[in-house]
Amino acid sequence: MAEQPPQKQAPPAAQGKKPAPSAQAPEQQPATQQKGTTVNFTPALPAVVEEIVGRTGTRGGIIQVRCKLLDGIDKGKVMRRNVKGPIRENDIILLRETEIEARSLTQNSKGGRKT
Repeated sequence: MAEQPPQKQAPPAAQGKKPAPSAQAPEQQPATQQKGTTVNFTPALPAVVEEIVGRTGTRGGIIQVRCKLLDGIDKGKVMRRNVKGPIRENDIILLRETEIEARSLTQNSKGGRKT
């Protein structure tokens, strides 16, 4: 009888289990990930919270603040922005864009938006 070469055993992780998605070969990964591509994000600009104007949103989950830009072309500019989450005066927030300012809160007791 001819002697058969020893058979290789599959590693324990591959026995009856699917490989993790990150362990796939490069040719099996989605086409959106290509070698040599870079992602360019716009730089965020720091701003310090000077005043908490009030709460807004349907349930009060958004806080409107006045903040002063610390860096960039508009350094020193004071803006009104809406912030989600806990915030205090003198906190530093990062703004992705500095061209659009939030609408000012109206002191309307009935709620709703005036037109």
